[in-house]
Amino acid sequence: MTDLSTFIAGLPKAELHVHHVGSASPRIVAELAARHPDSAVPTDPEALADYFVFQDFAHFIEVYLSVVDLIRDAEDVRLLTYEIARDMARQHIRYAELTVTPYSSTSRGIPDAAFVEAIEDARKSAEADFGTVLRWCYDIPGEAGLAAAEETARIACDLRSEGLVSFGLGGPEVGVPRPQFKPYFDRAIAAGLHSVPHAGETTGPQTIWDALNELRAERIGHGTSAVQDPKLLAHLAEHRIPLEVCPTSNIATRAVATLDEHPIRQMVEAGVLVTINSDDPPMFGTDLNTEYEVAARLLGLDAAGVAALAKNAVEASFLDAEGKARLGAEIDAYTAVAGR
Repeated sequence: MTDLSTFIAGLPKAELHVHHVGSASPRIVAELAARHPDSAVPTDPEALADYFVFQDFAHFIEVYLSVVDLIRDAEDVRLLTYEIARDMARQHIRYAELTVTPYSSTSRGIPDAAFVEAIEDARKSAEADFGTVLRWCYDIPGEAGLAAAEETARIACDLRSEGLVSFGLGGPEVGVPRPQFKPYFDRAIAAGLHSVPHAGETTGPQTIWDALNELRAERIGHGTSAVQDPKLLAHLAEHRIPLEVCPTSNIATRAVATLDEHPIRQMVEAGVLVTINSDDPPMFGTDLNTEYEVAARLLGLDAAGVAALAKNAVEASFLDAEGKARLGAEIDAYTAVAGR
């Protein structure tokens, strides 16, 4: 039988929780830093490894925003997006819902229409060149408040890009209650978008309940603290509300102390639909293949178990029925040969 790492590397996959700027590889970050020398971000790819060591979640946000500041014009946006798809294709990621934060760019002077045009042009070119299908989740950066929420909802609803499928909420959770964003989620949902806020990463289960009850969440970003509330776990399982689990991210941001303490097993044992994701992979020194290896170890999975986990992401995605069937069949066909 193929060893598990090799099996995972070739496995067709979908990814549902991965951030646009947070997916910038060291090569691209260094290139952007060199183009914008007034930035504090190192221009040496090796020095970026030390730069991406986080003291806590607040420090992570500080570093993340310094990288966001490198995206200053539409060409930066297009380059970043296209290169992310190239990296995904190398990992056999067939479909990804990329979390994009338009406000981070428009508030820095990139016109909204130019931003949308840049990611759409990159999306179409990447699909043609690499075969990886990208779709967008426009998310509100919670730390920027209601002005950012209004701008994100406006761009999502009024400049509706072809690849846009969902509406989210990221950034810090502490001091950023979910209910205040209800009007913006209501507007996005009325426009036909799916609700996928982050919740319960660095706060308790109540944040997840708020995301479900106030923001009508269809999936939960992270949801790490759900295991603290048996009723919440049962609710997630009963209603097949997926969790977008990002193990290495949770360690890097100190949301969870160690991988062995990660609650993923409790989630699975409770019957919750768990998907595996990389969040901000280069910043956390990981990629989706590595996250599947971590999950396989924590859950004690063989190749068939890993393939089933990959199919969870297909089920939880916003692909249409035909797309889900096609990717599911590709996973099955691959497993029948490589998983023996």
